[in-house]
Amino acid sequence: MVLVDGRVARRRAERKSRHKVTVVGVLGEVLITGGVLVLAFLGWQVWINDIIVGDEQTHASQELSQNWDKGEATVAAPPDRADPGAPQIDVAPANAERFANLIVPRFGADYTRPIAEGIGVDDVLAYGIGHYPDTAMPGDVGNFAVAGHRTGWGAPLADIVNLQVGDSVYIETEAGWYKYIFRSMEYVMPTGVNVLEPVPTIEGQAPTDRLITITSCNPPLTAAERVIAYGVYDTWYPRAGGPPPEIAAIAQTVAAG
Repeated sequence: MVLVDGRVARRRAERKSRHKVTVVGVLGEVLITGGVLVLAFLGWQVWINDIIVGDEQTHASQELSQNWDKGEATVAAPPDRADPGAPQIDVAPANAERFANLIVPRFGADYTRPIAEGIGVDDVLAYGIGHYPDTAMPGDVGNFAVAGHRTGWGAPLADIVNLQVGDSVYIETEAGWYKYIFRSMEYVMPTGVNVLEPVPTIEGQAPTDRLITITSCNPPLTAAERVIAYGVYDTWYPRAGGPPPEIAAIAQTVAAG
């Protein structure tokens, strides 16, 4: 009986062991499947979705250019001004209203993204670049400050850290193109909002220069810091005279589309 009971006990133990292994195996498969789904979602959000949404933003930007070329813009062009650097928009656009395009040759030969008023995540930044309210308008004395996503939502500023000193940054409006020159970059904490001051990082000082400040999150996929790109105004190209030579190919592609 002792031998028989021992065999029975071993069989029972083996059955219990097989049962435990099965449960562990199923749990492992569930976790693996869950991990694959998470990776697939991230791949969609960060890569495939960025391509799709990025193309949509490019088309929206091109449509703005086409309407301006046809004289179909909703914002009236101003009379000629003695100061070529004067802003062409006297009153800030309504929230989420698209009023300009960002064109950066360093980001690609066909890179162009729309700029809208405001920095709301759902109504502005999900569709392109946002302009910080209460900062200068394009070409104005002061700090024209904009923001955009580096990953997700089309990732319009995915290549911001690739800017090099001397790179051109164009702001296209109905009246024409404002050219800025990239000068420097820095990283700040999310609380470092003084980069939006008329003179960046210096509170209370009256501006004398025309600047552009481009902000995005850093590192990619997080919002732990902010990467800030600064540029200075260089040249004004009125629409009547055609686009700047450096981006003429982009303009031709838009016209052909």
